[in-house]
Amino acid sequence: MEIERKFLIDKEHLPADLKKYPCHKIEQGYLCTDPVVRIRRQDETYYLTYKSGGLMAREEYNLPLSREAYLHLRPKTDGILLSKTRYLIPEKNGLTIELDVFDEPYTGLYLAEVEFSTEEEANAYVPPAWFGEDVTCSGRYQNSILSKGMPAGD
Repeated sequence: MEIERKFLIDKEHLPADLKKYPCHKIEQGYLCTDPVVRIRRQDETYYLTYKSGGLMAREEYNLPLSREAYLHLRPKTDGILLSKTRYLIPEKNGLTIELDVFDEPYTGLYLAEVEFSTEEEANAYVPPAWFGEDVTCSGRYQNSILSKGMPAGD
């Protein structure tokens, strides 16, 4: 079960020392968006992921892929192949902020996600002051929707 909250971040509120945090280069595409079936390259590790419906809490299953399998499936994805850098920023109570800095065509889009063990923990979470709008319950900022090429604000 994946339980997470998602927030928009304004560029002027990004941590000034962002480059000091560990990061991953991510490329992902969608074979299907209902239900979500995604392929992902994270650095040099490859996955096939299934996600059930839902916004804050949903089932998620990751299966390892070989590089060859990923490259075979890559041209079969629909829409935009998303590319982003994910920074891992320590947060209070042992949590981690996953800050995604998107590449074209979503340059300038910054999303922070925080994953939790329970829905109660997620609902009680008080985000840092530099976080912007809570978009957890808005499907507009799900990566599967962004892959369709829809402007995030629509």
